Amino acid sequence: MLKEGSIIAVASKIVALAEKRVVEREEGGKEELIRAESEWMKHIFGKWWLTVRDGTVVVNAGIDESNANNKLILLPKDSYASAERLRSSLSPVPLDDGEVGQNTRIRNLGIIITDSRITPLRAGVVGVALGYAGFKGIKDYRGTADIFGRPMEVTQTDIADSLATAATVVMGEGSEQQPLAIIEDAPVEWTETTDRNELKISRDQDMFTSLFND
Repeated sequence: MLKEGSIIAVASKIVALAEKRVVEREEGGKEELIRAESEWMKHIFGKWWLTVRDGTVVVNAGIDESNANNKLILLPKDSYASAERLRSSLSPVPLDDGEVGQNTRIRNLGIIITDSRITPLRAGVVGVALGYAGFKGIKDYRGTADIFGRPMEVTQTDIADSLATAATVVMGEGSEQQPLAIIEDAPVEWTETTDRNELKISRDQDMFTSLFND
């Protein structure tokens, strides 16, 4: 039973399957598929490509071969749109008499479409929010004071990816078959509209910009 203020984390793989984002494996065809799914790509070693898709860095455009029955599963076409559709299908709709219809009376409900990412110089994967809806994905501390009164100049907390990582711990990466997780009482700011660009920064402002040099 969903509670007020719940956030539902949904694995991108089942979203992709529902959207029929699955292709048959073809010899020599994966590189072309990676190129088609990427905004930028750079060969790093072996069969691996460092790519940018939807403003995030991901290996091989996020194309997944695990638990795929010898097929290739792409990422959802537009994870923000997918998250909003899921949220809309579960959110209450006011009726003519002022009562609430649909499946739930929950006013504040969030959706996160999750995926996994590796981070430099760290073993293992963490979660990432490919798209989300219902809450603000970033908390901005800039202009506020720290505990000693010093103004904070750069600190922001990536709420969306932090929640995705927490959900990934529960959902697992292997044979758990747990593609959903419910997060309760998260300290988020609820919103009816999602700014899909709030987490993005341009390459020339990124401290890792040298990674993108050809």
